[in-house]
Amino acid sequence: MPPVVERLYSKEVVRRERFALIVGAAALLLTACGTSNNAGTSPSTGAPIVFGAAVSLTGAQSKEGGLTKQGYDMWLDWINQRGGIVVNNVKHPVQIKYEDDQSEANLSATLVQKLITDEKAQFILGPYGSAATATDAIVAEKDGIPMVEGNGAAQAIFNKGYKYTFGVLSPANKYLTGVLDMAATLSPKPATLAMLTANDNFSVEVAKAVEEYAPTKGIQVVFSKQYPAAAPDVSGLLSQAKAMNPDIVMNSGHLAEAIAINKAAKQLGVNAKIFAYSVGPSTPDFISALGPDANYVYDGSQWTPQVKYQPSFYLSVSDYVKAYQQKFGASAPPDYHVAESTAACLAFEKAIENAGSLDPGKVRDALAGLNVMTFFGQIKFDNRGINIYKPMVVEQIQNGVHYTVYPAAVANGKPLYPTPAWSTR
Repeated sequence: MPPVVERLYSKEVVRRERFALIVGAAALLLTACGTSNNAGTSPSTGAPIVFGAAVSLTGAQSKEGGLTKQGYDMWLDWINQRGGIVVNNVKHPVQIKYEDDQSEANLSATLVQKLITDEKAQFILGPYGSAATATDAIVAEKDGIPMVEGNGAAQAIFNKGYKYTFGVLSPANKYLTGVLDMAATLSPKPATLAMLTANDNFSVEVAKAVEEYAPTKGIQVVFSKQYPAAAPDVSGLLSQAKAMNPDIVMNSGHLAEAIAINKAAKQLGVNAKIFAYSVGPSTPDFISALGPDANYVYDGSQWTPQVKYQPSFYLSVSDYVKAYQQKFGASAPPDYHVAESTAACLAFEKAIENAGSLDPGKVRDALAGLNVMTFFGQIKFDNRGINIYKPMVVEQIQNGVHYTVYPAAVANGKPLYPTPAWSTR
C-alpha cells in the first residue's frame, strides 16, 4: 500500500473507532436515563405534566366547585404516589394549577386562557357547571388544548363541532328520566307532574327531556315554568304549581335552588307524592341545610357508592369511598360531583398513556378513541365528545342517609313512597 494511501486509511480507521465509542457511550447514557424502551428497564422521572383548572371556589356555586376540586385532588394524590403518568417508560409527576372563577362563566374562560398562556398548562380539567364549561370549551378549541370535564352535562356544549372538549358524565337529558322510570313502577302510580326550571342551558335540557318523556310513562305535565338561575325566592312559582295539585314536583336547577324550593314547599304545604331535584340532594350540604326536611327527596345521580362497576385500573368503588373519607376526614361517602371529577382525570391519564405522547393533538385523538371501565362507569365518547354510554341511578334521602333506590340491580334500599304530608312528619 502506498504511504499516502496508508496514512489516509489509518486516519479513517481512527475516525470510525472514535465514532463507535461515541455511539456506545450515547447508548449507555440513554439506558441509564431510562429513555430506552427495552422491556425490563425501570421508568425514569421526567418533567411534570401541568394541568389547569378554573373552578368555582367562591360564589353561588362554591359548594359544587369545592367538590369538583376534591375529585381532582383525589386523583392527584394517587397518581403522584405512583410517580406520575407513564409516557414511553418515563414517569411524569403531575401538577394541577387552580384558579377561582368565582362562579362566573366569562371569568372562567379568561382564567383558562391565563392557565394556558401564563401558567403553561398543557391540558385543562373542566370547571363546575355547564355555563362555565361552554365558555372554557371555546378557549380549549381555539388553542388546540384538550379539556376533559365532569361537571358540564348540557348537550349544547357538544353540539358545536368542538374537537378538544370531552365530558365523562351522562348528558343532561338523562338526569331525571330515571325518576320517571322508577315512578312508573310505584303504586299508586303518580299521574301528574309540575316542573320548575332554572333558565340555564343545563337545567332547560333536563326539563325538556322530562316533559318529552313523562307522557310515555303515562304521567301528564300539568305545570312548567322557568325562573332566573340562582333565584333566591321561588315561592311564587311553587304556589302556582300547588294549585295544580301535582303528584310529582320536580326542579331542574342547582343546590341553592333545590334548598330554596324544598323550604318553600314546606312553608306552602305542597304535598306531592314525589319531590325530585336534578342537582342538590346528592350533596352533604342539602341535608345539613334542611335537616329532617331533606328526607324523602329524590335525585338523579351520576354515581353512588352502590354501583357495581369493575374498573380496569385505579381504585374499586369501595376503595375510592375509603380513600375519600380518609383524605378529607369525612364520615359520609363522596357524592357524584367528586366521583365524576376524578373520572375526568382518569380519562386524561389513560389517554396520555395510550398516546405515548404529551402532544396535545395526539392526546386528543387518544381521548376520542378511549373506551375504559372505571369505578365511575364506562368512559367512552360519541363523535361529539360526550359520554352517552354510562347510565344514571336514582337516590332518595331516608333518615338523613342517601340510599340508591333505582334501578333494582344496584339499589341498597326501596323508595319510601308516597312522601308523607308535611303536617304529619
